[in-house]
Amino acid sequence: MRKVLAASAILAVAAGSAFATNGDNMIGVTPASEAMGGLGVGMPIGSIDSIFRNPAWMNTEKGFTVSFGGILFMPDVKGRVNMGGNDSGYVSSRANFFTVPEIGITNRINDKVVVGIAAYGVSGMGVDYRDKHQNLSNMHTTLQFMRIIPAISYQINPNLSVGVGIDLAWGSLDMGAKLCTNIMNPATCWNAGGGQSSSYGIGAQIGIGYQMGNLMLGFNYQSPVSMKYKHVFDSDNNGSFEDLKLQQPQEVAVGIGYKVMPNLKVGLDLRWINWSDADGYKQFKWKDQTVIAVGGEYQVNPSLKLRAGYNYGKSPIRSYSGLDGMMPTNNIPNFARPFPDYNVQWFNLIGFPAITEHHISLGGSYQFTKNFAVDLAYVHAFEKKVESSGQYCDLSNCYPSTVGAKNAQNEVGIALRWSF
Repeated sequence: MRKVLAASAILAVAAGSAFATNGDNMIGVTPASEAMGGLGVGMPIGSIDSIFRNPAWMNTEKGFTVSFGGILFMPDVKGRVNMGGNDSGYVSSRANFFTVPEIGITNRINDKVVVGIAAYGVSGMGVDYRDKHQNLSNMHTTLQFMRIIPAISYQINPNLSVGVGIDLAWGSLDMGAKLCTNIMNPATCWNAGGGQSSSYGIGAQIGIGYQMGNLMLGFNYQSPVSMKYKHVFDSDNNGSFEDLKLQQPQEVAVGIGYKVMPNLKVGLDLRWINWSDADGYKQFKWKDQTVIAVGGEYQVNPSLKLRAGYNYGKSPIRSYSGLDGMMPTNNIPNFARPFPDYNVQWFNLIGFPAITEHHISLGGSYQFTKNFAVDLAYVHAFEKKVESSGQYCDLSNCYPSTVGAKNAQNEVGIALRWSF
């Protein structure tokens, strides 16, 4: 299985990691879904998207469909550390352009069964502060996470369908930083990064779709996926790089869709993402998210569809004051050195600032021929700022400190789709 996953993952790492938007998860995996704010649970958006969002809706497929495309992410990320009055100000990360591909195939076997397989880059983030201000410690990170999902949908009756999928996951993590145990003595600083590390995992999902007239209802459950990235970080300067457990969390989603007119449908999805119980994210104190997505699709004519949407999820990384920098109370699996609360927040906001909340999206599709169509999407995530304050402590002193991050994003997606 590893050889299959590794070969498929080549698509996802051609140019880097995604900088995703609901925590480290993309709001959608296809341009059709992203243009509608990430919908796809409560109503069908397309058979390829359904493999990921709700496999029950694959049963809307009439024949054979193949689609491939990609998303260009253009994040504008800034970090700030004010340590004892030595203020870096907000410094821009160099990691400002990423690509993520998607490819999928679905096929109707008979009047009840549709099968499919798809590969998506679904999660990720990254920053690059190398050779920037010394307070940012040369922090550079990349997290890439891809799911390859074979799925099947079964039509129980004209109104009800169910679907299941197996999530074969591949991930890659790099955490690099120049850490110091005594900031007044540079000789005690070391390069803590162990380089890029890959891991594999497996999960599952189950979806239900119900349609009665113009009303559509959906449910989807996605299990957690446990990953272990080996030899990625030296937390205590002993020359040995430790592993990091980082579990992609479970998700529960429900949604509703309604066909207002023959050429207009609207929908609303709610997703609960359980960061607070996922290994790694839990120890870094990420909060659970309830994500709301609303969107609509209007068929202008037989060839042209227009889409729009909105997506909101409160940042899983929150602002704090009075963070302790002395007591190492947070055991990060499997780091040798526990982290004080301030250090945890420093890693969150400088290394993994997944803090965007509000997103608007636009897009559409054009049917060039009976068999060929193109889907387009544009998403803008409004700038979000999170700052926390407390103490940074080295071996001899503690310093009043503030750490902060700003994050805004733009993305453009395109997919080519053939149906037969």
